[in-house]
Amino acid sequence: MFLKKCKAPFVLFFLQDWNRTWYTNNPDFTQCFQNTVLVWLPCLYLWMCAPIYLIYLRSHDHGYICMSHLNKAKTAVGLLLWIICWSDVFYSFWERSHGSSVPSPVHLVSPTFLGLTMLLATLVIQYERMKGVQSSGVMLIFWLLALLCATVTFRSKILQALDQAVFCDVFLYTTFYTYYALLLVALFLSCLTDHHDPSVCVSDCTSTSFVMMVMGYKRPLEEKDLWSLNPEDCSQRVVPQLVCRWNTECQKRKMLYSPKRVPQSESKEGQAVEETEILLVKSPHKAKEPSLFWALCLTFGPYFFISCLYKIIQDILMFVGPEILRLLIRFINDSSAPSWQGFFYTALLFISTCVQSLILQRYFHVCFVSGMRLRTAIIGAVYRKALVISSAARRTSTVGEIVNLMSVDAQRFMDLITYINMIWSAPLQVVLALYFLWQNLGPSVLAGVAVMVLMVPVNAVIAMKTKTYQVAQMKSKDNRIKLMNEMLNGIKVLKLYAWELAFKDKVSEIRESELRVLKKAAYLAAVSTFTWVCAPFLVALSTFTVYVLIDEHNVLDAQKAFVSLALFNILRFPLNMLPMVISSMVQASVSLKRLRVFLSHEELQEDSVEHKAVATPYSISIVDGVFSWSRTESPTLKKLNVSIPEGSLVAIVGHVGSGKSSLLSALLGEMDKLEGSVAVKGLVAYVPQQAWIQNSTLKDNIMFGQERREAWYQHVVEACALQPDLEILPAGDETEIGEKGVNLSGGQKQRVSLARAVYCDRAVYLLDDPLSAVDAHVGKHIFDQVIGKHGLLKDKTRVLVTHGLSYLPQADLILVMVEGEITEMGSYQQLMDTEGAFAEFLRTYTAVEHTDNDGETHCTSHATMIFYLSRGNFNIQQINVVITTRRDVSSVSKLSQTGKENMVLNKRAKNPEVGKLTEADKASTGKVKLSVFWAYLKAIGVLLSCISLLLFLTHHLVSLYSNYWLSLWTDDPVVNGTQPYRQMRLGVYGALGLSQGVAIFGYSIAMSIGGILASRSLHQSMLYDVLRSPMSFFERTPSGNLVNRFAKEIDTIDSVIPSIIKMFMGSMFNVLGACVVILIATPLVAIIIPFLGLLYFFVQRFYVASSRQLKRLESVSRSPIYTHFNETLLGTSVIRAFGEQQRFIRESDLRVDNNQKAYYPSIVANRWLAVRLEFVGNIIVSFAALFAVIARERLSPGIMGLAISYALQLTASLTWLVRMSSDVETNIVAVERVKEYRDTEKEAEWKHKPSSLPAGWPTEGCIDIRGFSLRYRHDLDPAIRNITIRINGGEKVGIVGRTGAGKSSLTLGLFRIIEAAEGHILIDGVDIAQLGLHDLRSRITIIPQDPVLFSGSLRMNLDPFDSYSDEDIWRALEYSHLKNFVSALPNKLSHECSEGGENLSVGQRQLLCLARALLRKTKVLVLDEATAAVDMETDNLIQSTIRSQFEDCTVLTIAHRLNTIMDYTRVLVLDKGETTEFDSPSNLIAQRGAFYKMVKDAGLV
Repeated sequence: MFLKKCKAPFVLFFLQDWNRTWYTNNPDFTQCFQNTVLVWLPCLYLWMCAPIYLIYLRSHDHGYICMSHLNKAKTAVGLLLWIICWSDVFYSFWERSHGSSVPSPVHLVSPTFLGLTMLLATLVIQYERMKGVQSSGVMLIFWLLALLCATVTFRSKILQALDQAVFCDVFLYTTFYTYYALLLVALFLSCLTDHHDPSVCVSDCTSTSFVMMVMGYKRPLEEKDLWSLNPEDCSQRVVPQLVCRWNTECQKRKMLYSPKRVPQSESKEGQAVEETEILLVKSPHKAKEPSLFWALCLTFGPYFFISCLYKIIQDILMFVGPEILRLLIRFINDSSAPSWQGFFYTALLFISTCVQSLILQRYFHVCFVSGMRLRTAIIGAVYRKALVISSAARRTSTVGEIVNLMSVDAQRFMDLITYINMIWSAPLQVVLALYFLWQNLGPSVLAGVAVMVLMVPVNAVIAMKTKTYQVAQMKSKDNRIKLMNEMLNGIKVLKLYAWELAFKDKVSEIRESELRVLKKAAYLAAVSTFTWVCAPFLVALSTFTVYVLIDEHNVLDAQKAFVSLALFNILRFPLNMLPMVISSMVQASVSLKRLRVFLSHEELQEDSVEHKAVATPYSISIVDGVFSWSRTESPTLKKLNVSIPEGSLVAIVGHVGSGKSSLLSALLGEMDKLEGSVAVKGLVAYVPQQAWIQNSTLKDNIMFGQERREAWYQHVVEACALQPDLEILPAGDETEIGEKGVNLSGGQKQRVSLARAVYCDRAVYLLDDPLSAVDAHVGKHIFDQVIGKHGLLKDKTRVLVTHGLSYLPQADLILVMVEGEITEMGSYQQLMDTEGAFAEFLRTYTAVEHTDNDGETHCTSHATMIFYLSRGNFNIQQINVVITTRRDVSSVSKLSQTGKENMVLNKRAKNPEVGKLTEADKASTGKVKLSVFWAYLKAIGVLLSCISLLLFLTHHLVSLYSNYWLSLWTDDPVVNGTQPYRQMRLGVYGALGLSQGVAIFGYSIAMSIGGILASRSLHQSMLYDVLRSPMSFFERTPSGNLVNRFAKEIDTIDSVIPSIIKMFMGSMFNVLGACVVILIATPLVAIIIPFLGLLYFFVQRFYVASSRQLKRLESVSRSPIYTHFNETLLGTSVIRAFGEQQRFIRESDLRVDNNQKAYYPSIVANRWLAVRLEFVGNIIVSFAALFAVIARERLSPGIMGLAISYALQLTASLTWLVRMSSDVETNIVAVERVKEYRDTEKEAEWKHKPSSLPAGWPTEGCIDIRGFSLRYRHDLDPAIRNITIRINGGEKVGIVGRTGAGKSSLTLGLFRIIEAAEGHILIDGVDIAQLGLHDLRSRITIIPQDPVLFSGSLRMNLDPFDSYSDEDIWRALEYSHLKNFVSALPNKLSHECSEGGENLSVGQRQLLCLARALLRKTKVLVLDEATAAVDMETDNLIQSTIRSQFEDCTVLTIAHRLNTIMDYTRVLVLDKGETTEFDSPSNLIAQRGAFYKMVKDAGLV
């Protein structure tokens, strides 16, 4: 009978016999349906997936897996299934030939199709093994689907066997049961994985994530526990793809975007506006700009497109819940419906919610991985661009801005990617929801649509305003980070001048403007939240109102109300998310423009210098060269024609700003070549004027990525006079050098910089005044051993910029530069014979110096006199060094002075641990302490916190009651086709909704204000704590760590924490509310809720332990990215000169990958958690439905509808709750890290109240040092030992000694930068140890070796506290010989200094430091090698001013050049931290001791 029916058309399979399938107490499918649809469904799935899957496997090879027992078993089961299917086919043929009745074709077609499918499955299993797939989702679904379909047939066959009336075919029954058993085995085997290295293919292995979670639960995770990244997520793979697409995009447009340049004379305001102008003004060439967005789409679009497919399926599945709810309510209302239908709906609900959960998590995984790759690519692209950006473009972007591109802007993209699909998904969900609502309530839905349409412009206005605030906030943030960067780089100057408070106020001022914008944005967000929360309710209210009022016979029953409510709840999510996504997109569009502008900047001309190995005698040749730092500026170098023979030594001389350093930059290709040609033969090594030192060991700094050649290394170290320094340093050449070389003196840094160049062994050496910062005798040693005719570089081409006139006779060629032109060229003798400007220059300086010093120095030697005039020169054009390097001479002897006399230290030296200086950022472990939460609450204010909580509680209670009220309404009896109390019900329902909105608005405002108060308080306290830290703290702590705190962590506290707390509270109350409603409706659920609650709690704790630690590891591994980037920006010219770009790019990539290595497991952990939690939620939903079905006789449809509509929300709320609880914990870590510096070591108090100091102290300037000793660290020996001297008021005392003798240490002790270990220093009888630091430091003055300036006006740089009048400042400028220069500036005292004072020459900067000293005019003045780095003219000016203006003051001068102190009252000679001599220069020379030896070495006697 069945067989004949199967010959009927296919449509009948579905349509026939509903009485048998549905309207019965014992349902079953027809035989036809079982033999066709249930057999073909899994087959069709595999045949459709196989081609795509095989193509995917072909392009994604994960290695080869050897044949294992598991694989053999899988293959055997597949082949057995194939054999069984074929035996059915043969049996069917046999039946045809022997049987009386002919079987229908389906008995041939189905087994044949199934057999071929099993063969395909077996082949796929083998191909997966060959491609290294450990576990296959495709095959798992196939076996599961096949088993589910077979289960229906299995049940049917058992029922038939039990029904004696039906004939059973024993062979077919046997084969089917065997087939079913084998399917079970196949499903079980496909759940197991082939084991090989779990780090290779993380994304496929749930088990590996579980292993990590267990590990994280047992003990805090460490870096070594993390997996290595998948190859396709690594920087090596990801970054080149984006760079390639972007370059293609740029070439397509055939133009490089270059932002408007602001003329040099324009004020700071003009420059500050530039960024915003780029963002807001529409460019007329808009169409030609390369599109970064399109490049990103092409790079990441294909992988991200998969997430769109998942999202569509998930969106459709979302509407299955309300539909099942409708059927369930109908089932409860229909008492005649068979019970199994209720259980069927419950099972269907469980399955659909589980499938939805799995697809949603897969969708999120793809999104997060895309976001991660996007961040990697952006950081990599910015880093690569920073290495090739031209000097002109470099000036338009400060370090702070570029760091923000990498941290904040890259993060914005990463965050947006997760939700970007909502742009199309939200409208789709809204349309689907409205369609189902129309089905349910008819045209009344249009009232709801009208409300939604009205909400759109409100949200649009909010989004537009948010964008404006966003731009303003980013600008303030850039300025704040830039200022913080400068402060951290010049922290020593701030401390020496006691300027911390002035700069703290400057930062606070910028911060306040940032917070004002944040506050406005917070108010907007509160309005926005109010509309989000009210929108779904208003839609529901307006729809129900119209529905019940247009026709009194429209009854609002449970089915209509709660199905509509479930749909409105679905509607709530897209309506909530859309504004958020739009504002995220707005933020990302701001970031996109910032990135596009940066990536479109001009690059250095690759062809500006030719490097051809041509057979020519000239090593360097410039023909008709015209060079400029920017194409828009007038040329810096003009009419250059130079040919330098191979192997010659060329000296370049000239006054300040004559273009000497620029000439070297032109040879390096750092300048724009406007005309002419430049050719350099062979590889180049470069020693910049300001030494660039990396934060790594001394050895690494010298080797600079080259392989170790021991003998050559020793030669280089000795030639560069570094051997004595290695003996001093705690771990020899394994000693770690701090950022920017903080623990080396200026001379040591310069020698290391030179050693790096010499070690690299190149053909051409460009040396930019490397001898200016070293002692005279060391300079002579280096010249003889390295640069001169018998030095290591004797066969190389050397171009030396110098002021050391004594070296000139040894040069093969001298170039004399004046205002960017070479005016004279020739050997020393030729130039002297021509009687030109060069000869005149030499004579003038010899004569001046001779008459000045004749009395004291008895200098008769023309050459030696010239030699001791030698001074360094810094050139304003050295633009590419961005932040003035901290030339911390204080640290001359820092880590180490002590070891000279103590050879024990040298034994210890070789242990690298002793040489550690900087401390890497450490991750805290374990739970976040309650004290951190309490600190945040206190920062908000306890009262405000309580008010917020109360308002939130009110909102949720009212929300709960309004839905309960709706359930009572639906249960109202219907009298004459209408409900009697509907208007009263409607009125109360509306009032409850309104009160919800008011409560949530109040809560949002309170929370936002609280968040801003907390931000202000935490930022201020961290700023204060950091500024109160001693200098040793800044030497130990990489600036990247501090910048990370002030940028990323403060950004988290500003914008992330308040919204996360808000969402956490919301989801917590949602979960509690849902549980309460379910318990009221179906008390039986109380049986399982405790178990599920425990399970949920365990899973949550289990997850948070790992998640929190991963977040900390990720946060800690972020700092090194920025530290390395900062370092790179400072040394771009050196990196390019040595051609080491690729090595630095690799290092940066490695650091980014290390950071993502901690981020990727947190994504996987999130998915691990979400799947398990949603499963818990799905069980609660199913049980709520199941118990409602069981208790349908006693349950009113209204309460049941309410319970299940709440249960449907529960899954999402549960997952969200755990996500938010872990986010709260992981983000509150920002507060923990900000508070971290509260407990670090602090300096003494800045001021003592009341001040015990007499007015005008010190009046005499008498310094009495008694038994004074100091040490740098507790574990090091004293750097100054037992010094006892008395310096009378008005005396001029010179302090001399070899490098490491303790000269700078003494001044550090005087300013209490380092506190005394023993003894006292008294100034005018007052013990300085009893004073507040600011009381002391503001009343004595230092002119430091490094002229550090900060970005801001000249006036601010001279007088940050505004304590002096303009007349005083002009007078100080006049005495410091700057009056004419400043008067000529368009803005005079308001002239803006750029970052690090780059738009002034170093000589001018040094004179400004002199003007600072003149302004303060204190009785004690210290000069810390203040003239070591300036030319002769500037030195003369400084010395003459000091002699005239500080005549009655006590002056202490640390001097490398002895001729500057020969006329001083007394000289203090230090050696190994002890006083060896202290007397007048003439007496000391007469005694023929240590000072006499130094003077003799210098050729002054």
